[in-house]
Amino acid sequence: MGIFLIFLSFLLGSIPFGYLLGVLKGIDIRQHGSGNVGATNVARVLGKRYGIAVYILDFLKGYIPTVLAVQLYGTDSWITALVGLAAVLGHMFSPFLGFRGGKGVATASGVLFGISPLLGFLILLIWFAVFKLTGYVSLGSIVAALSAIYLVGMLGYPFPVKFLVTLTAVLILVKHKGNVERLFEGRELKV
Repeated sequence: MGIFLIFLSFLLGSIPFGYLLGVLKGIDIRQHGSGNVGATNVARVLGKRYGIAVYILDFLKGYIPTVLAVQLYGTDSWITALVGLAAVLGHMFSPFLGFRGGKGVATASGVLFGISPLLGFLILLIWFAVFKLTGYVSLGSIVAALSAIYLVGMLGYPFPVKFLVTLTAVLILVKHKGNVERLFEGRELKV
C-alpha cells in the first residue's frame, strides 16, 4: 500500500497544470515568459487568475497525497516522507513533459501543509513577508525553503520530516539557480 501511494503521489505530482491551462488558452506556456510551467510564469503570461488557479492545483497535488499518508502512517513514517517527496519530484520532473517541470514551490507548500498546517503556515508567512518587502517571488521561495530546514529542526519534527524538508529545499534551490544568478546580476523580474 505504501509503495502504491508513493507511486500515485508521483503520478499526481506529474500532472502539469500550468502547461494544461496554457493549452486550453491555445499556447504552450513553455515557449513564453520564463518558459516555466509554474504559477508565477502562468500569471505573467496568462494573467493573475490563471496563476492563482495553477498555484492551487499544484498545491493540492502535494497536499492530498501527503495528508492521506499522514492519516495512514503518521508524520514520523518514512512512507509519509517519500509520498511528499514523490509529489515534488513528479512536479519537477514530469514524465508528461519529458522529465522537465516546475520549480516545486507550490507543490512543496502543499506537502508542508499536509505534514503540519502550522509548519505550512509559518513558511507561507515567511514567503509572503520576503515577497512583499522585495517584490521577488523567487527570493521569497528561496528564503522560505531555507527557513523550512531551520524550522523543522527548531520545532522538533521527526527525522523523516527533516529529511523530506531538507532534500526538497535543496531541490528547490537547484531549480532556482538561474533566478539566483539573475538576482545577483540585478536582472530578476519583480511581480
